[in-house]
Amino acid sequence: MSYKNFKVETDSDGIALVTWDIPGRSMNVLDETSTNELEAIVKATTADAAVKGVVITSAKEAFCAGADLSMLEGMNQAYAKVFKEQGETAANQMLFEQSRRFSQVLRGIETSGKPWAAAINGLALGGGFEITLCCHYRVAAENPKTRLGLPEVKVGLFPGAGGTQRVPRLVPPQDAMTILLKGDPVTVDKAKALNLIHAIVPAADLIKAAKDWIKGGGKAVAPWDEKGFKLPGGPVFSKAGMMMFPAGNAIYRRETYDNYPAARAIMSCVYEGLQLPIDAALRVESRYFTSVLRSKEAAAMIRSLFLSMQELNKGARRPKDVPPTKVKKIAVIGAGFMGASVGYVSARAGLDVVLIDRDQESADKGKAHAQKVIEEQIKKGRAKPADAEALLARITATADYAALKDVDLVIEAVFEDRKVKAETFAKAQQYLKPDVIFASNTSTLPITSLAESFKDQGKFIGIHFFSPVEKMMLVEIILGKNTGDVALATALDYVRQIGKTPIVVNDSRGFFANRCVGRYVAEGNEMFLEGVPPAMIENCAKMAGMPVGPLSLSDEVALDLGLKIMKATEADLGPNAINPEQKKLMVEMVEKQGRLGRKNSKGFYDYPEKGKGQKSLWPGLSALQPKQLDPDTLDVEELKQRFLVVQAVEAARTVEDHVITDPREADVGSILGFGFAPFTGGTLSYIDFMGTKKFVELCHKLEAKYGSRFTPPKLLEEMAAKGETFYGRFAPKKAAA
Repeated sequence: MSYKNFKVETDSDGIALVTWDIPGRSMNVLDETSTNELEAIVKATTADAAVKGVVITSAKEAFCAGADLSMLEGMNQAYAKVFKEQGETAANQMLFEQSRRFSQVLRGIETSGKPWAAAINGLALGGGFEITLCCHYRVAAENPKTRLGLPEVKVGLFPGAGGTQRVPRLVPPQDAMTILLKGDPVTVDKAKALNLIHAIVPAADLIKAAKDWIKGGGKAVAPWDEKGFKLPGGPVFSKAGMMMFPAGNAIYRRETYDNYPAARAIMSCVYEGLQLPIDAALRVESRYFTSVLRSKEAAAMIRSLFLSMQELNKGARRPKDVPPTKVKKIAVIGAGFMGASVGYVSARAGLDVVLIDRDQESADKGKAHAQKVIEEQIKKGRAKPADAEALLARITATADYAALKDVDLVIEAVFEDRKVKAETFAKAQQYLKPDVIFASNTSTLPITSLAESFKDQGKFIGIHFFSPVEKMMLVEIILGKNTGDVALATALDYVRQIGKTPIVVNDSRGFFANRCVGRYVAEGNEMFLEGVPPAMIENCAKMAGMPVGPLSLSDEVALDLGLKIMKATEADLGPNAINPEQKKLMVEMVEKQGRLGRKNSKGFYDYPEKGKGQKSLWPGLSALQPKQLDPDTLDVEELKQRFLVVQAVEAARTVEDHVITDPREADVGSILGFGFAPFTGGTLSYIDFMGTKKFVELCHKLEAKYGSRFTPPKLLEEMAAKGETFYGRFAPKKAAA
């Protein structure tokens, strides 16, 4: 029998080699066709007496990148249809049967009575890795780049085809929980040390090693199907189990504040499943999986963190009629922390980089930053000394602007001051070749007004990186009024080259990310001035789903920079554009107390010397509060809501102002750029999943109590009246290839 996605060849020893190779795709993904065909192959090889064993591998560079999550969206649509036509019980049953089908196919491999060996030739994630786990033997090709793991929790799901049952039956419980709850893939060496795979061999010997295991009498029984099987960490109700699960619950609460149904379900699946025989345990896993699949958190996270992110990374916003550009050499003007980091990530991606600063010493400092970062990578085993040599050879540090003569793209990263930037543009322009694109890494200054100092405004664009550049995956591309398509295409192609995710926004003060995160920081300051205890401000923000509290974030950004931005906004837009009380607080902290944030080890927090303990809130804060409120009288839920609503309503304003034109960019941008509660799917998904009507009602309730920063824009009022959503009204165009 022939298959579309698999090739089956049986050799003279009766070993069937099943090669997965989806036509027209660079990677295998688990889609409906692959599931159906795998099921047919399991049945055919099990029934065929001539087949003595099966080896499964891939013809691609990777084994499998995981499930096609758009298939899950289809399952949810089918659920909604059956729910409407036949009611909830029938819909739940249908979803349960559908979602556990793959799990049953894999159990069919495990109980087929024929030995199955997984020949893992490359990356195996999610459902792809679950296929290997149900095989009786797992051998991987030697490759330092290969990663194996179960990252589903990162998109609001969990491994639903046996992952939560097989991993803790192979691996000690603490390691198993780390693999499942963190979702970070591991190297083949780590996987072997953990007992997730049996052997590592040179790539050329992979299939032979798998077949040799079968020929050598490989057992067609999983360890947990053998009589007397013992769990690696002992029974749940044992001394070791009792040390693991109660502590695990506490850690789960600390890390998630119970905002992630998938993470909670993983805890339950492992705890309940390890007390049951494997078939009952797999049924428990399927029930939890069905429940999580129906959660709004999973729907929101799959849409934003998988589908939308993939579409944006593939160039959803790239002008179609501009041929692909390849930036080979860039210049970064301003070799301070930000500019040096941009230089580093560009060189890491293989680009030649010219780092320019006012004098040679400052430029060399910028290059030294790259050296420091790559040396840390070598210490952690993530890079080799040869990589450092090659990377540093690609970076030229100079004070001579004439070095701009042969670059394809210039990124200006000088001080956030109009005058300084205008002087930089004037110095640079005389050396630029005619078709070069010029970008500013400004974080707040409008691009259109900055472009006025540049002779060809069509080639001027904003490329806003987030700090720390090495870690932050988002880049905000800002279109000025006169920015041309070639500049946009070049910026998007460059961001893709350096492996980051771009969002495209129209021009305004603060653009998208800083407008929203500015509201978050300001809300923390508002609460502080109201007399809310500082620790409560920080904890409620984290309970709401933010990665760090607003006071801590202020320290990271630097309080003096926050004050500078406030003063610049006041100078440009007048005194009504800022809150005088907040300015007074910042003047007190920065100018009177000399507290600038983490950079001088004192801000809202005190920072001990490295290795001498953790940061702690500065005891002098209470003296700066006009009054102190009793924490027991405060509504924690309302404090949490304020943090999310104030950012989401600002995101809605950016849509009304035409800064954001595609809801995917607001959602992906808010999660990657400033950590907006990922379980919500992002700022606009937060509104959509709550319902615009309900969200507007909440805005009005907070507006009555706290003021106009919660006033919903006209657009939102109109959408609420019509029952519209952002993804309905501003339906995104699908990605370019």
